[in-house]
Amino acid sequence: MYTLRPMSIADYSAVIDLMKQTPGVSFRDADSLDSTTRYLERNPGLSFVAEAEGQLVGCLMSGHDGRRGYLQHLVVLPAFRRQGIANALVEQCLNALQQLGILKSHIDIFRTNKLAITYWESQGWKLRNDIHRYSFVRGGSDNA
Repeated sequence: MYTLRPMSIADYSAVIDLMKQTPGVSFRDADSLDSTTRYLERNPGLSFVAEAEGQLVGCLMSGHDGRRGYLQHLVVLPAFRRQGIANALVEQCLNALQQLGILKSHIDIFRTNKLAITYWESQGWKLRNDIHRYSFVRGGSDNA
């Protein structure tokens, strides 16, 4: 059995540990404590964690730009997968976004992360082939 609750900055270390344990999920400078604090403050009540057996076992962060939602870092410990935790986290985030009038959301997946691709496609998410995403990094850090 698991419970979901909004993520707080007090969960930071446990969430980062989950991310680092999950193949296909990157840990970047943008995942620093300061950056995560700003993200949670800017997007209150939109990121969630799952707890089971006295430990944090899953997380999904989400936010928005006023028009579109963005989901990031869906992670569930392998021993707790196939229990509906990922689906529950996604539903929590999408419901919270919908309450703000955000009806369309996106998630970025590394092309090499086959497990994530399979998951999101099985949930009805559609791969976009009509757009390209470009990134620009100020300051020159390859790990921004």
